[in-house]
Amino acid sequence: MTSTRRVGVATLGGTVTMTQAVPGAGVVPTVGAEDLLSALPGLSDLAQVSAETLFKKPGASLTIDDVLAVLAWGEACLGAGADGVVVVQGTDTLEEVAYLLDLLWTHDQPLVLTGAMRAPHHLSADGAANITAAVRVAASAGCSGLGVTVVMDEEIHAARRVAKRDTAALSAFSSGVFGPLGRLHEGRISLANRIVRNPAVAPPGRSDALVVLIESTLGDRGAAAELVLASPAVAGVVLAGFGAGHVTAEVAEAVARSAVPVVLASRTGSGPVFEETYGFPGSEQDLIAKGAIPCGWLQARKARLLLMLLLGNDLPDTHIRRIIAAHGGQP
Repeated sequence: MTSTRRVGVATLGGTVTMTQAVPGAGVVPTVGAEDLLSALPGLSDLAQVSAETLFKKPGASLTIDDVLAVLAWGEACLGAGADGVVVVQGTDTLEEVAYLLDLLWTHDQPLVLTGAMRAPHHLSADGAANITAAVRVAASAGCSGLGVTVVMDEEIHAARRVAKRDTAALSAFSSGVFGPLGRLHEGRISLANRIVRNPAVAPPGRSDALVVLIESTLGDRGAAAELVLASPAVAGVVLAGFGAGHVTAEVAEAVARSAVPVVLASRTGSGPVFEETYGFPGSEQDLIAKGAIPCGWLQARKARLLLMLLLGNDLPDTHIRRIIAAHGGQP
């Protein structure tokens, strides 16, 4: 039975669209949206699907402007009557694209991202199952209000929680301590929890604000931080510190001299940045006293995207601190 729900599907490229020119060659993105979806049986039972090829790029080659184009496409789909939209892309940057879109998505209708860990010619290729599951979620009225989600390996993840944590496993995407929002089984969707969404951030007036991510490492004498913070091209920095948000004393002194915003995250990828536990030079208390902005539960790569949007709108420091605190306060 054909569904009356309407879903727009856009492809950006990625492993799910990749083929080999000759056996043994490396795969490259070649397949467009219509050809990709035509090979999936039963989609018409889930939704009336419209397909569009936006890009044919590997995930690593996507840009901020590409993501803004995806946002405009998704909003146009809703304006044409779609009940939800699906974006198919490479998994290398899927968690970042999902979070950036989530910051900008103002609608209740689902925007679902998916991809594949294995190219179509591989045994047990997962692209067809992932796309079908994503369309099912996008077509579901019960999945409205979740913001942007990632559907991979029969799991539904919130954009702000999900991360790719394996280079090869079909279960590469996970949502850390709080877990996925739900799962799919036997053609059904089971939602286990929901998240409280933060207000959307305004699209950036400019998309070229350079925010650099620096990760703390053993024996760091602060040279990299000094070079980055001294560059006139740099608009902001995210510092992925050790543990709960710690750096060496030398890096802390570079932060104290910074003329651009420095956001403090953790390199662990899970758990919040502390604010009031440790007091040694380079600790979170020391860094905050030197002007660093703690980003709570936000992963470092996602804190970079949020700071980039805020700087792209030329917001004052007080607004940047308030918005980062709000977004970082929601796990």
